[in-house]
Amino acid sequence: MGQEIGEKLKELRTSQKMTLKKLSEQTNLSIGYLSQLERGLTSVAISSLENIATALGVSLSHFFEPPSTNKNRITRSFEQKLSIIENSRFIYHNIGNDKETENMSPFIITILPNYTHEEVIPYSHEGEEFVYVLEGILSVFLENQRYELYPGDSMHIKSTLRHNWDNYTNKLVKILCNYSPKMFELKDRANINY
Repeated sequence: MGQEIGEKLKELRTSQKMTLKKLSEQTNLSIGYLSQLERGLTSVAISSLENIATALGVSLSHFFEPPSTNKNRITRSFEQKLSIIENSRFIYHNIGNDKETENMSPFIITILPNYTHEEVIPYSHEGEEFVYVLEGILSVFLENQRYELYPGDSMHIKSTLRHNWDNYTNKLVKILCNYSPKMFELKDRANINY
């Protein structure tokens, strides 16, 4: 059990790019002790493990979950990929797990204001998509109509309908969007044309 806890601790700490020194400062546990714990060379009290879990932003149960059962199904907030598309006002947070699913692409998309009021051209593609407005007012263009979606509003369409959206306010718009099938793979700070 100590070896498994140590492995999970090291994997979690390194995935967050946290040094042993920083973890030591946040938990009041020595660097040497944390190093031994990661290598399975010492045991850990529940109170110490709880401090470590808090510092790493996970629940105590994270260290006791069966190995690999849910590893590819759960995406922690610190594992989400942020993509900023050059020359665009869209910031994509990939909140899905690319390894687990091939048929959907869930994102939280932040849309910066469109101060230029450039024309939005509706387009179509295969599949379907679901949009849920988390924050702000989203202008949706669907066929030849324009709709305003407010927080809590949603839209679920076949993507073969001509559609697009934009932000014509002076505040950020945040939406939860799910494409099916998976439309594209986002790379950090990558250009995307779809």
